[in-house]
Amino acid sequence: MINIGFIGCGHWGPNHIRNFSNFQNCNVIAASDIDQNRLNNIKAQYPNIIIEKNYKKLLKNNDINAVVISTPTKTHYSISKQSLELGKHVLCEKPLCLSVKEADKLVEISTRNKLVLLVGHVFLFNNGIQELKKLIDKEELGKIYYLSATRTNLGPIRNDVNAVYDLASHDISIFNYLLGNPLEVSAVGMSFLRNEIEDVTFITLKYPKKILANIRVSWLDPRKVRQITIVGDKKMVIWDDLSLIGPITIFDKGVIKEPYYGDYGEFQLLTREGDASIPKIKMEEPLKAQARYFLKCIDNGKLDLSDGRFGKDVIKTINCISKSINKNGHPIKVG
Repeated sequence: MINIGFIGCGHWGPNHIRNFSNFQNCNVIAASDIDQNRLNNIKAQYPNIIIEKNYKKLLKNNDINAVVISTPTKTHYSISKQSLELGKHVLCEKPLCLSVKEADKLVEISTRNKLVLLVGHVFLFNNGIQELKKLIDKEELGKIYYLSATRTNLGPIRNDVNAVYDLASHDISIFNYLLGNPLEVSAVGMSFLRNEIEDVTFITLKYPKKILANIRVSWLDPRKVRQITIVGDKKMVIWDDLSLIGPITIFDKGVIKEPYYGDYGEFQLLTREGDASIPKIKMEEPLKAQARYFLKCIDNGKLDLSDGRFGKDVIKTINCISKSINKNGHPIKVG
């Protein structure tokens, strides 16, 4: 039986507690938050849970062998490090931390202590994103030309990190999962509401095999959008997380080369129109799938999705994007 503690009971914490409470192979033991009212609400829903304002008391509980960390990003490294050093398996919300150096340290500790370090890039556990991965791996879309992601809404506005860390980290994790790590990034962003915290950012990424990608994120948009378009030379696909009829639409469209007999060896480009199809995809709350995966990894000791190294690569990409923003969009090699 896996005994779990929860550090941070703001927006995501209660959702984690709800999901883990539904699994029979784990016990929800304790929850910690600096806000007593949040703790009281958790206690009202889960009378048997132990509540602590000081998370360090939770970590000293020897009955707890795994923790879920849902605190502000700037605290992720310190709390994760303490948890791993005390022998706790860790599920930490994205991004794992703020620097590659910090991520390397967390990976080193988790490896040395043979502990699971899972980063909460929750969209990797979205069945629609899993379907995109299958389509690309099976080459059903043909050669991939480019990807484009839009993630906008009017709020919620963060005070601790900018829109890149909060919103674009989702799409960076998805693109890296689908394509590997980018070779180069460039980005521009603007701080309209507060100084030095970008509310809106436009990002360009260059991936191996001459694949181009674009991400637009904003807290200042009238419409909530969670959408990715992938264009291949055989087919095209749109993932829409808010669609009511299905998250994936596949378009049998493309551009074909036809011989142009006006001049020898020349071609004319013609658009090819085909049918659109919506595959049936079993829907499940991604946070629940992520929780199940975390428990499975603790049981079998195998972690091959969204581990610490993957989380480090996302942070590396974000850091390069931040450098590009500070240099007014100058391209930065990711390495």
